[in-house]
Amino acid sequence: MATTAMLVTGLLATPAGAEHRTGTGPFAGASIGAVARSVGDARFEPGPCPQTPEPVDALDTARCGTLTVPENRAEPGGRQITLGVAIVPAAAANPKPDPIVWLAGGPGDDAVGEAKMAIDGGLNRDRDVIFMSQRGTYSADPALTCRNIDEFNARAVGLVYGAPSTERLHVKATRACRDQLVGRGADLSAYNDTESAADYADLRVALGIDQWNVFGISYGTHLALIYMRQHPQGIRSVGIDGILPPSKAGSALTWSSARQGFDGLFKACAEDPACHRRYPNPSATFERLVRKLEAHPVTTTVKVPGRPKPVKVVLDGGALVNWLTSATHVAEGVPRSLDELAHGKPQRVAEQWAGGKLSPQAFGTSSHGLAYGIFCSEWVPYESRAEGIRGGRKAFPSFPRSVLAQAPQLTFLRPDCAVWNVPAAPPSIRDVTRSDIPTLALSGGFDAQTGADNGPYVARTLSRATVVTVPYEPHVVFATSRCAQEIAVSFFDRPTAPDTGCLAGLEPPRFEIGPRAPGSR
Repeated sequence: MATTAMLVTGLLATPAGAEHRTGTGPFAGASIGAVARSVGDARFEPGPCPQTPEPVDALDTARCGTLTVPENRAEPGGRQITLGVAIVPAAAANPKPDPIVWLAGGPGDDAVGEAKMAIDGGLNRDRDVIFMSQRGTYSADPALTCRNIDEFNARAVGLVYGAPSTERLHVKATRACRDQLVGRGADLSAYNDTESAADYADLRVALGIDQWNVFGISYGTHLALIYMRQHPQGIRSVGIDGILPPSKAGSALTWSSARQGFDGLFKACAEDPACHRRYPNPSATFERLVRKLEAHPVTTTVKVPGRPKPVKVVLDGGALVNWLTSATHVAEGVPRSLDELAHGKPQRVAEQWAGGKLSPQAFGTSSHGLAYGIFCSEWVPYESRAEGIRGGRKAFPSFPRSVLAQAPQLTFLRPDCAVWNVPAAPPSIRDVTRSDIPTLALSGGFDAQTGADNGPYVARTLSRATVVTVPYEPHVVFATSRCAQEIAVSFFDRPTAPDTGCLAGLEPPRFEIGPRAPGSR
């Protein structure tokens, strides 16, 4: 999308290919999802498994179908949309009766495509796991994807990140996307958290489930907190990983999160004798580079897998900030990459920056319609431009104003929302969630996208919350940490007393130590 997804996966991208699957294993056709059911205006219909951008082996034994819901519940008798559903059976012979429903990141990612992450992490050990494509996402109908935005993002690696000319092209791509979706009949005002939360409430009832558990990652935590506030019925427990509180979502929060994640990584380097000796102050190097590159951008060319010709890459201050926001996923190489950049070798940074934007999975898979529906109705109306810049200046006082004007992950969001033109959500969408539903609040110590402070923040009004920060881990710890997976699985067994013993044995990363540049001490 024109903005950067809250869950950045570009540095770890894999090739994509689409396929259809029909559950055929021993659990296919079992109780949940075996028959058509209706609830109000919603209806579940068994059928083939949804399309996914790349093969997902976990769907081989899944029971699948679609949930049909109103596009806009405020307009009775209006258009209906369908959402893909896949139910992966528990590995245990006698599963627990309360399944887990997975809420995807983004906003704009498709939950069905994230089934591998959930199953590889053991989430289906003794419970079925349910994946439903949020409205507008890849396996929903309609899918509000816009390939033209993805293509612009790929071209933009060769443009000055924060330049007015780049902004004009950026907004032009967003407007074209909007015109395309409206031309296909989409009611863009209906793609938001309130409608999505109601979709999940309808799904639980339509599947005949008395009680289930919720697990949300990244943006999915934003939706989970709204869902448990608006539709608490039937929710046994909630796990949230990479936490994005709706009450604080916006530019200031992304600046604060970036500061926390960067500081966590740089502190780990300082505490590692070899890293500290070779890279004594990577934080100061980074901030100096942001100022230098913003004044004098560097242009280079790099080879990107799958691209026959070298790709032009421009690195300015804003590009470097956004690179590091996602580069905490490959933390071991960050101090070396910054040092090489400081000594005139931008290739490592440029390859990672361009690689994420040009990977096959970056094209045609993200729902820009859902993303802008949420950003432009729930975030932008409730944070002024000045508040966003103040949040940036508080986190990074040394950054020039041109960098602070574009919050990490949310580039040109205000002008994008001006052309997206959807009404503001009711102010209550920004309410804190107050609940006694047992909640696991997971964060990573290196998370530069949704800072670890968000865990204690949301727990203030969740009376039965357990807050866990997994050190040395980036955004969405369930995806990268075996310890986090063990904690999450134990939480669903004992929602008020998860086993966190594995935290004691965690060790910092082994940072890469590169050769010294000629002439340096």
